[in-house]
Amino acid sequence: MTAGGSPPPARGATSTERRPRIGLTVNGCAYESAADPDTPLLYVLRNELGLMGPRFGCGLGLCGACFVHVDGAVVSSCDTPLWSVEGKSVVTVEGLAPGDELHPVQQAMLDEQAAQCAYCVTGVIMTGAALLERTPHPDRAEVVGALERNLCRCGAHNRMVRAVLRAGGGDA
Repeated sequence: MTAGGSPPPARGATSTERRPRIGLTVNGCAYESAADPDTPLLYVLRNELGLMGPRFGCGLGLCGACFVHVDGAVVSSCDTPLWSVEGKSVVTVEGLAPGDELHPVQQAMLDEQAAQCAYCVTGVIMTGAALLERTPHPDRAEVVGALERNLCRCGAHNRMVRAVLRAGGGDA
């Protein structure tokens, strides 16, 4: 027996063979992960699924570079443990629009030339898309408030605000 009271793994078995798989839906596709349940969702998205949209920024959920939607809510994937999204729907920037289409916020970001280094852009897009889902035609104050958790180190924040306003059909 091990210290935790469970039998030792069979000869040649790895710890992932004993670990229960965690099921979730990512960008509309069912997926099961054998990663440790405490693994940050960001690591599973990037390392197991190859989805490079969510980025590692601060590792504390404070910058927005890793934002994804979990059951429609904006969530920082860098500090969200895998176990907490079991059975839930996760959407990354790659799955925001069907096929080769762009979500209106993605298109507006291009049209407004809103990205400079683009490190924060995917998180901003995810936040903007969630805002438009709740408030289809936000005003400037609502957009600025929604993007408060997204840190842009390049100073392109005002262009990003204009892009979200444009996607919502508002005046920039």
